[in-house]
Amino acid sequence: MSRFKKKGDKGTPAISTASLPDIIFMLLFFFMVTTTMRETQLLVKVSAPSAKEVQKLEKKSLVSFIYIGEPVQSKLGTNTRIQLNDAFGVLDAIPEFVAKEREARDEADRKFLTTSLKVDKNTKMGIVTDVKQKLRKVGAFKISYSVTPEVER
Repeated sequence: MSRFKKKGDKGTPAISTASLPDIIFMLLFFFMVTTTMRETQLLVKVSAPSAKEVQKLEKKSLVSFIYIGEPVQSKLGTNTRIQLNDAFGVLDAIPEFVAKEREARDEADRKFLTTSLKVDKNTKMGIVTDVKQKLRKVGAFKISYSVTPEVER
Protein backbone atom coordinates (compact mmCIF):
# COMPACT_ATOMS: atom_id res chain seq x y z
CA MET A 1 0.00 0.00 0.00
CA SER A 2 1.21 3.52 -0.81
CA ARG A 3 1.64 6.18 1.72
CA PHE A 4 0.28 8.98 -0.48
CA LYS A 5 -3.27 8.71 -1.64
CA LYS A 6 -4.93 10.72 -4.36
CA LYS A 7 -8.06 12.42 -3.13
CA GLY A 8 -9.97 12.27 -6.36
CA ASP A 9 -10.18 14.80 -9.12
CA LYS A 10 -9.32 18.27 -7.80
CA GLY A 11 -9.90 20.23 -11.09
CA THR A 12 -8.16 23.38 -12.10
CA PRO A 13 -7.39 26.06 -9.49
CA ALA A 14 -9.21 29.43 -9.65
CA ILE A 15 -7.52 32.25 -11.55
CA SER A 16 -6.12 34.93 -9.27
CA THR A 17 -7.61 38.35 -10.00
CA ALA A 18 -5.42 40.23 -7.55
CA SER A 19 -3.35 41.92 -10.30
CA LEU A 20 -6.35 42.76 -12.50
CA PRO A 21 -6.81 46.34 -11.17
CA ASP A 22 -3.11 47.03 -11.77
CA ILE A 23 -3.41 45.89 -15.38
CA ILE A 24 -6.55 47.95 -15.97
CA PHE A 25 -4.98 51.12 -14.56
CA MET A 26 -1.83 50.54 -16.58
CA LEU A 27 -3.89 50.27 -19.79
CA LEU A 28 -5.96 53.31 -18.84
CA PHE A 29 -2.81 55.35 -18.22
CA PHE A 30 -1.32 54.18 -21.54
CA PHE A 31 -4.39 55.26 -23.53
CA MET A 32 -4.64 58.58 -21.70
CA VAL A 33 -1.03 59.39 -22.57
CA THR A 34 -1.11 58.29 -26.20
CA THR A 35 -4.53 59.62 -27.21
CA THR A 36 -4.78 63.05 -28.76
CA MET A 37 -7.89 65.14 -28.33
CA ARG A 38 -9.24 66.75 -31.48
CA GLU A 39 -11.23 69.88 -30.81
CA THR A 40 -12.72 70.46 -34.24
CA GLN A 41 -13.79 68.20 -37.06
CA LEU A 42 -12.49 69.41 -40.40
CA LEU A 43 -15.22 70.17 -42.91
CA VAL A 44 -12.81 71.56 -45.52
CA LYS A 45 -9.78 70.07 -47.24
CA VAL A 46 -6.59 71.69 -45.99
CA SER A 47 -3.33 70.75 -47.63
CA ALA A 48 -0.91 73.17 -46.02
CA PRO A 49 1.72 74.83 -48.20
CA SER A 50 5.40 74.38 -47.39
CA ALA A 51 7.74 77.07 -46.10
CA LYS A 52 11.47 77.39 -45.45
CA GLU A 53 11.41 79.36 -42.21
CA VAL A 54 8.92 77.91 -39.75
CA GLN A 55 8.34 78.81 -36.09
CA LYS A 56 6.21 76.86 -33.68
CA LEU A 57 3.54 78.64 -31.67
CA GLU A 58 4.41 78.66 -27.99
CA LYS A 59 0.98 78.56 -26.35
CA LYS A 60 -1.49 76.63 -28.46
CA SER A 61 -4.23 77.28 -25.93
CA LEU A 62 -4.19 80.94 -27.02
CA VAL A 63 -4.68 80.13 -30.71
CA SER A 64 -7.99 80.12 -32.55
CA PHE A 65 -8.11 78.53 -35.98
CA ILE A 66 -9.88 79.57 -39.18
CA TYR A 67 -9.86 76.90 -41.90
CA ILE A 68 -10.22 77.88 -45.57
CA GLY A 69 -10.55 75.39 -48.42
CA GLU A 70 -12.89 73.24 -50.49
CA PRO A 71 -15.54 71.25 -48.61
CA VAL A 72 -14.70 67.62 -47.83
CA GLN A 73 -18.12 66.41 -48.94
CA SER A 74 -18.73 66.98 -52.64
CA LYS A 75 -22.46 67.56 -52.08
CA LEU A 76 -21.57 70.89 -50.45
CA GLY A 77 -20.03 72.16 -53.69
CA THR A 78 -16.51 72.89 -54.83
CA ASN A 79 -16.33 76.59 -53.98
CA THR A 80 -13.89 77.67 -51.29
CA ARG A 81 -15.53 77.80 -47.86
CA ILE A 82 -14.56 79.22 -44.46
CA GLN A 83 -14.80 77.02 -41.36
CA LEU A 84 -15.03 78.63 -37.93
CA ASN A 85 -14.74 75.97 -35.22
CA ASP A 86 -17.08 73.12 -36.19
CA ALA A 87 -19.34 74.94 -38.66
CA PHE A 88 -19.10 76.73 -41.97
CA GLY A 89 -19.16 80.49 -41.74
CA VAL A 90 -19.23 83.56 -43.92
CA LEU A 91 -17.04 86.64 -43.85
CA ASP A 92 -19.59 88.58 -41.79
CA ALA A 93 -19.47 85.90 -39.04
CA ILE A 94 -15.75 86.45 -38.36
CA PRO A 95 -16.20 89.41 -35.93
CA GLU A 96 -18.64 87.36 -33.85
CA PHE A 97 -16.24 84.39 -33.94
CA VAL A 98 -13.35 86.54 -32.68
CA ALA A 99 -15.54 88.04 -29.94
CA LYS A 100 -16.57 84.56 -28.72
CA GLU A 101 -12.96 83.38 -28.74
CA ARG A 102 -11.90 86.41 -26.68
CA GLU A 103 -14.71 85.86 -24.18
CA ALA A 104 -13.70 82.21 -23.76
CA ARG A 105 -10.17 83.21 -22.70
CA ASP A 106 -8.95 84.62 -19.41
CA GLU A 107 -8.87 88.43 -19.32
CA ALA A 108 -5.09 88.52 -18.89
CA ASP A 109 -4.57 86.23 -21.90
CA ARG A 110 -6.84 88.08 -24.33
CA LYS A 111 -4.06 90.36 -25.58
CA PHE A 112 -1.96 87.28 -26.50
CA LEU A 113 -4.70 85.65 -28.58
CA THR A 114 -3.44 84.59 -32.02
CA THR A 115 -5.59 83.74 -35.02
CA SER A 116 -4.09 80.99 -37.15
CA LEU A 117 -5.20 80.62 -40.74
CA LYS A 118 -5.07 77.06 -42.03
CA VAL A 119 -5.47 77.59 -45.75
CA ASP A 120 -5.39 75.01 -48.53
CA LYS A 121 -2.46 75.62 -50.88
CA ASN A 122 -4.80 75.74 -53.90
CA THR A 123 -7.00 78.49 -52.42
CA LYS A 124 -7.02 81.86 -54.15
CA MET A 125 -5.58 84.73 -52.12
CA GLY A 126 -8.69 86.91 -52.55
CA ILE A 127 -10.66 85.13 -49.84
CA VAL A 128 -7.61 85.07 -47.54
CA THR A 129 -7.24 88.84 -47.98
CA ASP A 130 -10.94 89.32 -47.21
CA VAL A 131 -10.58 87.28 -44.00
CA LYS A 132 -7.51 89.30 -42.98
CA GLN A 133 -9.43 92.55 -43.58
CA LYS A 134 -12.27 91.35 -41.32
CA LEU A 135 -9.77 90.33 -38.63
CA ARG A 136 -8.10 93.73 -38.89
CA LYS A 137 -11.44 95.53 -38.41
CA VAL A 138 -12.09 93.72 -35.09
CA GLY A 139 -8.55 94.30 -33.81
CA ALA A 140 -7.21 90.75 -34.24
CA PHE A 141 -3.77 91.78 -35.45
CA LYS A 142 -1.81 88.68 -34.42
CA ILE A 143 -2.23 86.36 -37.40
CA SER A 144 -0.20 83.30 -38.28
CA TYR A 145 -0.31 80.94 -41.22
CA SER A 146 -0.13 77.19 -40.65
CA VAL A 147 2.38 75.56 -42.98
CA THR A 148 4.48 72.42 -43.21
CA PRO A 149 8.30 72.68 -43.09
CA GLU A 150 9.96 72.43 -46.48
CA VAL A 151 12.24 69.42 -46.84
CA GLU A 152 15.76 70.35 -47.92
CA ARG A 153 17.16 68.39 -50.86
